[in-house]
Order: sequence, then C-alpha cells, then structure tokens
Amino acid sequence: MTTLDTPMEIAFRLAEEAALSGEVPVGAVIVRNGTVLASGRNRMRETGDPTSHAEMNAIRAALEADGSGRLSDCDLYVTLEPCTMCAGAIAHARLRRVYYAAEDPKGGAVDNGVRFFDQPTCHHAPEVIGGVSAGRATKMLRNFFAGRR
Repeated sequence: MTTLDTPMEIAFRLAEEAALSGEVPVGAVIVRNGTVLASGRNRMRETGDPTSHAEMNAIRAALEADGSGRLSDCDLYVTLEPCTMCAGAIAHARLRRVYYAAEDPKGGAVDNGVRFFDQPTCHHAPEVIGGVSAGRATKMLRNFFAGRR
C-alpha cells in the first residue's frame, strides 16, 4: 500500500470531495485485513438526511458488503472525531478500532464531550487512536468554514 492509498489518505480524499459538494469535509474508510471494505463521506445536505455522516455511510456500506451485521474484525479511519450518533453506531457495529484525525471539542464524543466509549452503558468500546494527521484535518476544516463566513 502506497502513501497515496493508505486508509487515512483515502478518507482525506473523500473529505475533499465532500467539501467540493458543499458538505463539511469528513471522510471515512472501513478496512478489514488491510483491504478497504467500504468508505463514505458526509452527504447530509445532498441527501437531506442529518444521519448521513461519513462514518454512518461507511458503516452502512460495510454492513451491506459484509452481510454479517457486525464489523468486529474491521477498523474505521475518519478525518474527524466521531459524534455521539456515530460513536453509538461504531459500538453497535462492534468495530475493532477507530483512527481519527482532528479532535472535535464541540461535537466529538470519543475523547471530548460525552466520551461515549467510557460510559458504563456502552456495550462495546473499540480501541481509539486519535490525532492521526490531525494538523491536515484541522486545516481542511478551518479553510472550509472560513470560506462559508
């Protein structure tokens, strides 16, 4: 796998596509055994669906491709810390590991906010690795929002 096709690089390309479509630039990729199973990007404006976050779209596509209802041997790569809704879907899908780029102090629910995976009511907590290419993701998000003001 070259640098151009690492899971996080693919997620960044999806985030760029989202931005070009007027969506908040977030991309997500689900990998099993080094192979991309599914990917997604933010599509909330495009679909008129507030649940159409990058992670939700990637999880839905992975579950459809897999057919088992669980993704316990899969890893998620996403350019922004997941929100509470996405963290819940991650837990229910039983994803093994989550790699995210930028922290989201306002809407994040993994290392910020409700810290969903640390709650006693959370049935499954994946391993979480945050800060992967954080500077790049933060810059992308800042540029996107600066252009909208």
